[in-house]
Amino acid sequence: MQHIIDRFISYVTVDTESDSSSNSCPSTEKQWDLANKLVEELKQIGLEDVTIDEHAYIMATLPSNVEHEVPTIGFISHFDTSPDFSGANVKPQIVENYDGGDIVLNKELNIVLSPSYFKDLLQYKGQTIITTDGTTLLGADDKAGITEIVSAMEYLIQHPEIKHGKIRIGFTPDEEIGRGAHLFDVKKFGAEWAYTMDGSQIGELEYENFNAGYAKLTFNGKSVHPGYAKGKMVNSILLANKFISKLPKDEVPQKTTGYEGFFHVHHVTGTIEESVVELIIRDHNLKKYEKRKKDIAKLAEKFNKKHSKKFGGPIVNCEIGDQYFNMREKVEPVMHIVDIAEEAMKELGIKPLIKAIRGGTDGSQLSYMGLPCPNIFAGGHNFHGKYEYVPVESIVKATEVIVKIAELTAAKNK
Repeated sequence: MQHIIDRFISYVTVDTESDSSSNSCPSTEKQWDLANKLVEELKQIGLEDVTIDEHAYIMATLPSNVEHEVPTIGFISHFDTSPDFSGANVKPQIVENYDGGDIVLNKELNIVLSPSYFKDLLQYKGQTIITTDGTTLLGADDKAGITEIVSAMEYLIQHPEIKHGKIRIGFTPDEEIGRGAHLFDVKKFGAEWAYTMDGSQIGELEYENFNAGYAKLTFNGKSVHPGYAKGKMVNSILLANKFISKLPKDEVPQKTTGYEGFFHVHHVTGTIEESVVELIIRDHNLKKYEKRKKDIAKLAEKFNKKHSKKFGGPIVNCEIGDQYFNMREKVEPVMHIVDIAEEAMKELGIKPLIKAIRGGTDGSQLSYMGLPCPNIFAGGHNFHGKYEYVPVESIVKATEVIVKIAELTAAKNK
């Protein structure tokens, strides 16, 4: 357990925040710091064919130790952290034998991780919990996943009596900005299927995710001195605000759950002359997802019809695109790969929580690239913020799940 704690902390204290405004891959130079460290560590524990390409995609192999033919499987995680909150100077705090009460993250700033607000904490009473110090995120998303994969491979190398087929592992940059799978070489990886270790609480097993898109709306205005603006000024900020007010008020992240889709305005900038509204579009149902995109386009068209004549051109320019699709379509034809993960959890005394992801993973894109890739829990909670935490026991259990999946895959293919 201490070995896993030390490994996890060695990863999260390296700043790997990605940057959506960058066009490079990886999007930040600092991601190379952990990538290069991982390459050396994989070699040290005894993996073979350890490679890192010019974009920091890492792959390695644990050779089969059985004579019969076994499908090659893979395990994948990402090493970047979200730009939503600072990942610099992470100072993990270790809470042993958690008593079920408030955890003071930062006394000076009065930042408290409380089970009265984050009720999931109570299921980890008596366990060892790693938290932030209240000023950064933790990075369990997805350095817990990397810890689990490396630890599982190390364990299998040290315990050759556990029979397994060929296992490929992959670590990617830039997952948090939606690009983690973009340059992933599925053919080079060479697995029949894989699992991302990128879920949240213990027991999660997911093979459905949102269909995901984005919209960027640029509102045009005319700046005129406010003292002489009557009949002349066009305030793009007010137009943007009016557009946002026309979106369905209850179809937002904070009011939806389960399979319910939403529109999420996540970024607004503006001056009188120009304002930009950026939003994401999500729905598990493909038909509903397509309708949501059309609804945004129709609303923009309606604005142009109403205002463009007076303005003398388009009052709003609308850009809509797809980000990823529901992996269910690609995983359902090979459901045995989900069944193996479920069986592994049950054999380890873990209750499987099979549900749809209200988000996406590298696995959703990889599934459409020819690598079916369900998602398994990594153990963390409250990702992308200062209240992020992970129970060490969940990291240990996820490590055991990887080992058991490898063992079951070999046993089922004798």
